[in-house]
Amino acid sequence: MSFTQIRKRDGRLATFNESKITDAIYSANKACGIDDRTLAMSLTLKVMEALKEKNGHRVFTVEEVQDTVEEILMKEGLVKTAKAYILYREKRNNVRTAKSDLMDAVEEILIETNRENANVGNSPSAKMLQIASAASRTYYLTRYIPEEFSRAHKRGDIHIHDLDFYCKTLTCVQIPLGELLTKGFNNGHGYIRPPKRPASATALAAIILQSSQNDMHGGQSFPFFDTDMAPFVAGYDENEIFQAMEALIYNLNSMHSRAGAQVPFSSLNIGCDTSPGARSAARNLLLAYEKGLGHGENPIFPNVIFRVKEGVNLNPGDPNRDLLELAMRVASKRMNPTFSFMDSSFNRQYGADVSYMGCRTRVMANHCGPEITEKRGNLSFTSVNLPRLAIQAKGDVDIFFRLLDSVMEVAARQLYHRYQTQARLKVRDMPFLMGQHLYLDSESLKLDDEIEPAIKHGTLSIGFIGLAETLTALTGKHHGEDEAADKLGHEILSYMRKRVDEFVDYYDLNYTFLATPAEGLSGRFLKIDRDEYGVIPGVTDKDYYTNSFHVPVSYPISMFDKISIEGPYHKYCNAGHISYVEMASPPMDNIEGIEAILRHMIDSDMGYAGINFPIDFCLECNHQGVFPDDCPSCGGDDISRVRRITGYFSTIDRFNDSKKKELADRVAHL
Repeated sequence: MSFTQIRKRDGRLATFNESKITDAIYSANKACGIDDRTLAMSLTLKVMEALKEKNGHRVFTVEEVQDTVEEILMKEGLVKTAKAYILYREKRNNVRTAKSDLMDAVEEILIETNRENANVGNSPSAKMLQIASAASRTYYLTRYIPEEFSRAHKRGDIHIHDLDFYCKTLTCVQIPLGELLTKGFNNGHGYIRPPKRPASATALAAIILQSSQNDMHGGQSFPFFDTDMAPFVAGYDENEIFQAMEALIYNLNSMHSRAGAQVPFSSLNIGCDTSPGARSAARNLLLAYEKGLGHGENPIFPNVIFRVKEGVNLNPGDPNRDLLELAMRVASKRMNPTFSFMDSSFNRQYGADVSYMGCRTRVMANHCGPEITEKRGNLSFTSVNLPRLAIQAKGDVDIFFRLLDSVMEVAARQLYHRYQTQARLKVRDMPFLMGQHLYLDSESLKLDDEIEPAIKHGTLSIGFIGLAETLTALTGKHHGEDEAADKLGHEILSYMRKRVDEFVDYYDLNYTFLATPAEGLSGRFLKIDRDEYGVIPGVTDKDYYTNSFHVPVSYPISMFDKISIEGPYHKYCNAGHISYVEMASPPMDNIEGIEAILRHMIDSDMGYAGINFPIDFCLECNHQGVFPDDCPSCGGDDISRVRRITGYFSTIDRFNDSKKKELADRVAHL
């Protein structure tokens, strides 16, 4: 019996070609050590007879023919061949599905840019970037990443962050600004000589941030901005220094990187250098940030991080006390700066050298070299879905820990696979980052050298999300409402940190433990788990999981109680951590209240924290305040609403749906 047509998966009719059946059977047999095309042809005849018996007068679909091939192989006792054929068929289906999903993603992106990253706009360049990202993710999950890791990611056990850059580059770096400004640098078309005036220095600082951002996918930070700027502002008029800092802020809010899709994720650390030049640089940066953009709009970048340290700026009489007071004043209006605490139990040993990024990233200890912040960064990170493990454990804590151990092993091996990929990149793949020696030990590398000697100093981070929902699934309550749940929360994070430290020794690399900055992930994990396990009160009944170890944003609690609960969790997360308190309006004219909050954060052993409140700005009359509807001054409805999302600022219109729901649930802390 011969057939003339077959129906393809998309519904189209095509010519029936029985040799394709023979080829598929022959390939499956050959995979099992049977190199016999005659056998494949005889099996094809049996497939054709079976199709005829089913109904030889209709057009069969591709799936029906493939099902019949499997039936014949099993009937003939060729079990191994059947399994090989099934695996081949599954692989081909996965490829087809991936292509279909990719096309669906492209169609959506062409309408509006994906909002997984609130720093990416909706421009044509942004759309092209997102299409390339979608294609890269599809390729890596279906063609490159080992099946075990790909399956764990797709299933929602883990999340491989920045998957679209898996083989291309690294996450972030603490940039040696002083070294680059002193020596000069080349970012593509020629040497740029050292600056001589404040305005030139800040202009080059912005170019350095942009150039590094184009080589990487994560944050760009100056760990000692005030110290590095000191030689270039010393002796100059305060007004000239202010103008230079204002220009820097303008640049960092308008100078796009990544093919024009977004401005750099910039962070500047200041506060502990008591030299006159450094104090002037820090003071004028804060004053320029306080003034805002051209019409008074709130700057989105840079993240300004003010170091707080006893004996330097914490107490009256300390040499930089005036700068801390200014920083608190600016934060009361602009939400920035955030504050890092150098005297916490895990930062104290490093003096005032620990730097953070606005997204919370912290890099300090080094298993492979000197313990420094500068010229190092995070290589990549992968997060564990804690609530899913708790749901699967069904309240049994012992089972939960066994599941946790297994998933952490998967995450560690996946990060090592990614590290091996990154290590094979060459200096020429990151010409500014490596070629201009922004990374430790990159000075000795030539253009075609692999970068492993440098990136061994970076970190591989295992993160987590949803401790609150995890505890609710295991105990019925989260750590904000029950001491026993809080105790279990510490046991979980302590265990995870212990396992991460063991990975350091096993892999001989800098594995670290991260309180994940979950933006798109907060909704992704939740949706996967709700689809599989249904709506579970307190666990999957929202549209997002609570970020890292935070008390749920909707839970009514005083800010001091929240600080007391979250503070002790910071010490576990050596790759980065952050806590916030939420206010209903800007706390201007209440510097004493802000200082009381900061001191309680210090007493609670926090490492990094910020104060959140709404900032609304009328783009028609430039009125700033908090107004839920139209502008109370002019009645205009063109309102810019700035909120903090995962450490950095964005406007609400760029939040993804899950983060919008989280924002709506936030309650002000009393």
